[in-house]
Parts: sequence; C-alpha cells; structure tokens
Amino acid sequence: MSANAETLTRILTTIDGRGYGSYKQLTGSYDLGRCRLVVDRVQVDPFAPPSLMRLVVDPATAGLPADLLSDRPGYVATTDFLARAVATAAGALGEGVSIGTPGQEVLERTSVTVTDEGVEARLAVQLPAAGRRIRGRQAVRLLTEDLPRIAEAALVHASLDAAELRAHVALHRDQEALREQLAGRGLVAFIGDGAILPRRSGDSDLPLEQDAVPFRSPESLQVCFDLPSGGTVSGMGVPEGITVIVGGGYHGKSTLLRAIERGVFAHREGDGREWVITREDVASVRAEDGRSVAGVDISPFISGLPSGTDTTRFSTTNASGSTSQAASLVEAVEAGASALLIDEDTSATNFMIRDDRMRRLIPAEHEPITPFVQRIRPLHAERGVSTVLVAGGSGAFFDVADHVIALQEYVPRDVTARARALAEAAPQPASPVFGPTRARVPAAGTLRPAGKTKPASARGRDTIRYGREHIDLAALSQLVDAAQTTAIAHALDRLADLLDQAGPDGARPALDTAITALCARLDAEGLESLSPHRGHPGHLARPRPLEIHAAVNRYRGLRLADY
Repeated sequence: MSANAETLTRILTTIDGRGYGSYKQLTGSYDLGRCRLVVDRVQVDPFAPPSLMRLVVDPATAGLPADLLSDRPGYVATTDFLARAVATAAGALGEGVSIGTPGQEVLERTSVTVTDEGVEARLAVQLPAAGRRIRGRQAVRLLTEDLPRIAEAALVHASLDAAELRAHVALHRDQEALREQLAGRGLVAFIGDGAILPRRSGDSDLPLEQDAVPFRSPESLQVCFDLPSGGTVSGMGVPEGITVIVGGGYHGKSTLLRAIERGVFAHREGDGREWVITREDVASVRAEDGRSVAGVDISPFISGLPSGTDTTRFSTTNASGSTSQAASLVEAVEAGASALLIDEDTSATNFMIRDDRMRRLIPAEHEPITPFVQRIRPLHAERGVSTVLVAGGSGAFFDVADHVIALQEYVPRDVTARARALAEAAPQPASPVFGPTRARVPAAGTLRPAGKTKPASARGRDTIRYGREHIDLAALSQLVDAAQTTAIAHALDRLADLLDQAGPDGARPALDTAITALCARLDAEGLESLSPHRGHPGHLARPRPLEIHAAVNRYRGLRLADY
C-alpha cells in the first residue's frame, strides 16, 4: 500500500516531541489527493539548510494548455509564472516555505518543471521545531494541509489567472523574438520608447515610481520591430560599432548603460525595462583591483613592463586596476562577447585614456600602457567586437566614435555630428593589433584542488566556495540572481570532469571548448543536470557562458597546461 496523508500524519504524530533527527523518517513519497509530496532530503537540525521537498500535480489535474509549453520561450515563461505563483502562495503562509526568490528577470530555473509526469514545484521547507524538538502536530498541518493548498493555488491552471499567464508567455516570446533579430539588424541593443529605466534605489531592482522620465528615442536612431504576437514596438537601436554615451552628472548616462547591461535577460511586465533587449553575448567590463589572472594575453594594452613580465601570457594573484580591466576585456572577447559595455566610473583611468599633457610629461616609450581609446577601433575592425561606453569627463573617445548619444535630464539626443566637429583624426595602427586567439588549456587537475572534499557551493550572489578557495564574483554585474551563482558552482564541478577528459590524440580540451560542451549538455539534458543530487536539484537559474568563463578565470587555483 502506497504512503498517503494518513501515513504521513501517523509518522509525524509518533515523532512529536522527539529529537529533530527523527524527521529523517519522512523521506519518501506521499499521495495527498490533489497532489503528491516527495520528501527528498531532510535537514539535520533546525539551524541547518531547509529540507528539500517536491509537490507534484498530475497533467490532467494541472490542465496547462499545451500551446504555452510548445517552445523554449513559452516553457521558460510558463514555469517562471508558476514559480512566482508558488512564491506568492508560500509567502502568505509565513511557514518557512520557499521556492527561491524570483526577481525582475525571467530566467530558466529548476524551481518548477513540467514533464509528462506532471507539474512539479521544488520547495525548501523549514520543518517546525521547539528548540531541537519536533513539533509534529504543526508539521502535520504544514505538510498535509498547507502544502496541498499551495499546489492547488499555484500549479492548477483553473486556479490561476489564465489571461495573465497567457500574456506573460506572449510577452516573453515577443522579447526573445526581438532579441533574435538584433544581430541581423546590425544592433547591439534596443531600448523601447516609454521604458522606465531608473530603479527605486541603489539596493532595489524595482522601477522608480515617481518622477521617472519615460525613455524616448532620438529620431535618427529610431527603429521598429514586428512581434510574433502581431504588435509592433519602436525605440532606439544601439548600432554595432562604437557608441559613446555622454552627459552631465546625474542625467542618466550610467542608468542607460545599466539597463542595456541587464537587457541580456528578459524582464517581467511592469518592470519598466520589458523592451530593453540586448544581445545575449554582450559583456560588461570594469576594473577589478586584486583579482587573479592566469595566462591572459594583455599585450595589445600593456607591454614592456619594467619587471620584464611577459604580458602575452600574463599571470598574477593581485592585478592592478589597469591589468585587471585589460584581462577582463580579453577574457570576455575570448569567451565570445560580441560587444563590451564600459563605464568610465568603474574603469581604471590610465587604462582608458592618456591626455596630451601626460603624453608630453611621460613619453610613450616609458609608458607600458596603450590606452583603450587607441585600441577600441582595432577591436571592432579586427575582431568585430563593438563597444558601448559611458564617458562623462573626457571627449577623447569622440575621435573614434561612430555614434555619440547625449543624455540631458534623462532624455537622449543624437549629438554625433557635433562630437565629430570637435574630434581630431585618430591615428590608426600600421599593422594588426590583435593576434590570433590562443587556446587556454587548464593544467590537469587544476579544478581538483587538494583538500576539496565537498561540492562547490554558493554564498549568495557574489561568492563561490571551491575547496578552500573563495571565488569573488562581486564585479560580475550581469550576474543577477543567487540561483545563477549556485548553478555556476555546480558547473565548476562538472567542468572539472570535462577538462580532464583527454581526446583520442591525448590532448585535453581548452577552457572555451569545455564550457561550450557543458552548455550543450544543459540544452540537451536541462539545467538540473548540473545538480549533484537526484530528485530535488536545488534552486538553480541558468547562467550565461560568459559568467561561467568569468568564474573559472577568477579562481585563484587556475593553472594552464603550458606553464
């Protein structure tokens, strides 16, 4: 006889008042009528991470329309909607039930999945206790009454706002269809007319509600897109090439760049940035004092160091502002970035420009840094990599800009003609600057450090614990969710296996080859294939390959095979 609600009630009543470890008896599956409860892992004590459980509703009961799930954007949007519905229902309980914290972005997640077996919500549940003693009767109510109510409210189509769900899916499909058109239209990004770009505060990702100026495209940059839903959307297209954003302080320059930066992910209705759409392979780059660098060719920007250090294979455990920014830029390009987003406020000044007075005081032959302003044009001409750059204190980039956009009181204007009138002819290098990309092959066992006995784990959005090391991801501004960081932590463990698999010729794969293979596996097997656990995979969100590359590159134990 299969376990049911009566079985679960009997177990909880029997262990009421016992030590918390007796909750281990709950592991298993229970038929609760309208749903099935699967208890995968039980926390060891009240202060440990919550227990992992799944609510499963069979397909007939769930009744989700098949057309909503017929393509990847539809599936991602539908499961995102259900996860938000579960989060709302769980939040109303106040019982320590969580499905993660979906933010403003619509991401592929493991929180909810839809298969032929039904709709499944993966929960983290804090089991009731008084000190270290089990509160069995409270647990009966939580597991046999409250959790089924969540399933009924959030996983059954008849209980949902069907029109809102369908609109959520249609919006996401339109957003992704627009994203797919950007490269063909020669655009890095698109900002829709009427978008609300400012956020409420520095620690909030919610839209500013009062005094926000809706975005309005300059006529010269306005483009229009037809959408699968039958509608159209118009706004500003950010062209490929070199685009410089200028304006006075607090007039919206960085706010615009930040919106473009976050536009690599779709946003939910009401966010204000629903129609800020950026190509998914665009990377934000900044200075990052103190980061680790392993075998990166930064010689197009820095060479002839007084120490004699080889900058074609530059390594350090404590990079300066300029070397860190040069390394991050090169790594992003090697990882496949089609465009770079750079704000002078988060850049190393000496990496970006050298003014005329400094050139006269310190001759070029005594300066190992070739500033980015002299490399931005070859980067596009030789590698096809565009740049969108915020400049508020120097007009040096006018000399190389294809487009200049000025923000005045949050209103953009195309001032390219005026900027060109002020510009000087930029000298072009006589020969190619960027040599062929060299494959970076991690040394054998580099992701298997001595003393690493546990899987990698995330500590919030910014940190991964990998063996005895902590990988600092705070500078990765396009990493938007702690669930993405958890996924990257698991990805590092999977990469350890891939990087140690030699091919028929005995050669091990380069880093970019291994990450490409890993991402192909995620496409084929799903995001949950990253998890080391069966059943409940934990709360993961899909990271971009760029952030996986960035995490490996910031691991202080990284060593290359040819060193």
